[in-house]
Amino acid sequence: MSKLTKNQKAVADKVEAGKDYTLAEASQLVKDITFTKFDASLDIDIRLGVDPRKANQMVRGVVSLPNGTGKEVRVLALVTSDQVAAATEAGADYVGLEEYIDKIKGGWTDVDVIITMPSCMGKIGALGRVLGPRGLMPNPKSGTVTMDVAKAIREVKQGKIDFKVDKTGIVHASIGKVSFPAEKIAQNAQEFINTIIKLKPATAKGTYIKSIYLSSTMSKGVKVDPKSVE
Repeated sequence: MSKLTKNQKAVADKVEAGKDYTLAEASQLVKDITFTKFDASLDIDIRLGVDPRKANQMVRGVVSLPNGTGKEVRVLALVTSDQVAAATEAGADYVGLEEYIDKIKGGWTDVDVIITMPSCMGKIGALGRVLGPRGLMPNPKSGTVTMDVAKAIREVKQGKIDFKVDKTGIVHASIGKVSFPAEKIAQNAQEFINTIIKLKPATAKGTYIKSIYLSSTMSKGVKVDPKSVE
């Protein structure tokens, strides 16, 4: 049997097997058990009591995290010429239309979010095969197809994220960095959870939030007591 490393021992000493922690406790604990030399992402995973195969039980939405994500989000604004100045001023990293459509057709996807206008979707629709699998396809439901492109860009830059339950019934999102104070991690997590609760499908039966875990890049998951966040 292999011996535990120094870090593994530290984790074993701090995380009690089978215990559900309050959100505040978990937020501090996940910081204490992260030993990466880089500023690791802080993730939340919520298992829901829904059947994603049924359209009326799909959970999808957007949330603006009060403390941002701590990540520099690269935004591409695909807009008409009259919106270029506004998109640039709002903070978009790349702004244009035809030239970026050609780049994407050539395989370029070096961005995190693409925001566009309804009038441009006719041209962008052909990019679905490239953008869809990467989660980059603009969508009105996530606020990335809008008449107010500048506002959407500012919101994304300030910490607005979109999420969707996967086929196993789990919602996963990055909600900050390990360098955040524990209270800011807890605030972001609570806002995310509140949004999930508001989106509960009317057809979902039984326990809606089955489990919640906080973790960082390469860390053990810390289980949060769902009753502590309702």
